[in-house]
Amino acid sequence: MEKIRIKYLSDAIEKLRYIDGKSDWIDLRAAEDVNLKKGEFKLISLGIAMELPVGYEALLVPRSSTFKNFGIIQTNHCGVIDESYCSNEDVWMFPALAVRDTQIRINDRICQFRIIKHQPTILFEEVDDLGNDCRGGFGSTGID
Repeated sequence: MEKIRIKYLSDAIEKLRYIDGKSDWIDLRAAEDVNLKKGEFKLISLGIAMELPVGYEALLVPRSSTFKNFGIIQTNHCGVIDESYCSNEDVWMFPALAVRDTQIRINDRICQFRIIKHQPTILFEEVDDLGNDCRGGFGSTGID
């Protein structure tokens, strides 16, 4: 088990925990009240800073209900936070674009993250034929 040092920058948000024991993703919460008009952008503070272990990074994505509940999208679609982002001032943020007028309250769950090891070094080997059957194209299971 890896140990990760975390600094909470807000007493108003719940402490981090796995999503109801159902997943290895961890919810993150808004650490500030936010009112956005349609088309507005804001970096929403998540109220934490962390020191990830060397060789690890965090993937930050919206929760499946974030768009439905708040009408915001994450502008970078998937945030990557590496271990160099590790000081008290390196506050985790959610880059939100509002598609409708919306209100987000302190402690609302707006995104989630998981920690993974860095991708290993890969050597690409060029070939003339991969020798595999076609699955049926982009986004297809190959089933008619």
